[in-house]
Amino acid sequence: MGKELLKKALGWAGKKGSPQDRPPQPEEKRPLSTNWDENQKNLREVFSQCADAVFQETSFNAEQPLRILLVYLETLTDQAQISQTIIKSLQQGPLELPDEVRISPATSPEVLQKHVLSACHPQTSTDLLELTKFVLGGNIGILIEGSSLAVVVPAQGGQARPINEPENEPNIRGPRDGFVESLKTNISLIRRRLRTSRLKVETLELGLLTKTAVAVCYVEGLARPEMVEEVRRRLRRINVDAVLGSGYVEEFIADESISLFPLILTTERPDRVTAALLEGRIGILVENSPSTMVVPCTFISLLQASEDYYVTAPFSTFIRLLRFVALNIALLLPAVTVAVFSFHQELVPVTLLSTVSNTRQDVPFPIFIEVLLMEVTFELLREAGLRLPKTIGQAVSTVGGLVIGQAAVEAGYFSPLPVIVVALTAIASFTAPNYIVGTSIRILRFFLLILAALLGGVGIMLGLMAILAHLTALRSFGIPYLSPFAPMSPADLKDSFVRVPWWAMITRPRLEGVREPQRQDPDQGPKKPERSGIRKGRRRP
Repeated sequence: MGKELLKKALGWAGKKGSPQDRPPQPEEKRPLSTNWDENQKNLREVFSQCADAVFQETSFNAEQPLRILLVYLETLTDQAQISQTIIKSLQQGPLELPDEVRISPATSPEVLQKHVLSACHPQTSTDLLELTKFVLGGNIGILIEGSSLAVVVPAQGGQARPINEPENEPNIRGPRDGFVESLKTNISLIRRRLRTSRLKVETLELGLLTKTAVAVCYVEGLARPEMVEEVRRRLRRINVDAVLGSGYVEEFIADESISLFPLILTTERPDRVTAALLEGRIGILVENSPSTMVVPCTFISLLQASEDYYVTAPFSTFIRLLRFVALNIALLLPAVTVAVFSFHQELVPVTLLSTVSNTRQDVPFPIFIEVLLMEVTFELLREAGLRLPKTIGQAVSTVGGLVIGQAAVEAGYFSPLPVIVVALTAIASFTAPNYIVGTSIRILRFFLLILAALLGGVGIMLGLMAILAHLTALRSFGIPYLSPFAPMSPADLKDSFVRVPWWAMITRPRLEGVREPQRQDPDQGPKKPERSGIRKGRRRP
């Protein structure tokens, strides 16, 4: 219902000609000609006014030298590979070919592909538009005199960011590598951890102008085929001009268009994506974006960090319970404070109530306005700290909050209580391992704060009931958002708010990995050595 209202409000619901209603257009074809000059002219027209396009003419050192044109973009290719490998191979001495092989314009593409440039794994193309697409992807197009077949040699290069630990998902004990903007590099980081042919990687292109590569990763036999097909269907129906990052794709494939809670898990950690694939989930990688999407997503998975699996089970359980408590503090503390001191003073001990009343005697605002203004001020400081350079951003957000809070209390505009409440709320909100979840809690905090100012404790309960009803109605690729709690799956509670030891995680999550539910043999827990083999007072050699 909300999605339909949004479509009507934006004025594009039911309009003809929308991307979903357009029939797929057949791809245009422009076959290459045997006329070398004509092919060269057409390519130069395609790349006219492209300053980084290079047209390098050379010759193939055969019995009868043939003219060759190399076409590439110097900003996307490896110049060392071009000069030291490709051109050097083309200009080398006479080739030792089998007797049945003769070099001619008709056979030269095959000779180049199989005998001259075989180490570069080249391929061929017969279409001008396809050749242009290859060149725009960082490859080298080779036109041969008298042949309508072009040779394409991979030579991707250019500057790339090195592999570093994700700044938004730090780790103490686990691996320190993170995804980068290169799709091939990201896939290799997953391949290093999953050395099995059952790891399948399917690629497609999105964006009419950007031609952004998108990879779908899953483990065959663990991921359900119908879920993989649903991911393919949602990706293929995207028809836009540009896809510049994973955020573009996320909004198109999510189950709901209006929800504060993320329905797709995003992470920059390869180990977390690999763990999700081993549970039967599906990873979606987007070129030029270090954030990888994982589907389906559940609410409990957003409160888990990859480091939970690198420490012992008791410590991991303690940290998870602490995060859950902090989540409730970040969501409810301001609203409960306003409700108690505005409507339910009988719940406060007399001594505490007297102390708070004495500090608020000369304050000109009610406690709701105090808390609201302090929350808005802190949100402004947080955004300013994110946008400023790192060297001064953290100092501005921290020192600014302390200075403003202290100055406001001393000036008599605010009492100390709202400052303490907002500070505790901010500290609790920083414990969320997922940034989007923290943002959702920040927005809902204002919603509950207003309800608390209007209806007190009743308003808070109504707001929580509305949030719970919304969460129970959400689905992520058909999987209930609150699983394994609703519907209840007792076998999956071993990895929820608590984490049992690894030797006790015998089965995969029931709702995702249904094809091969068992992931390890039972009875692998630690066992004490038998005393019969140890003699008292002596050690075994």
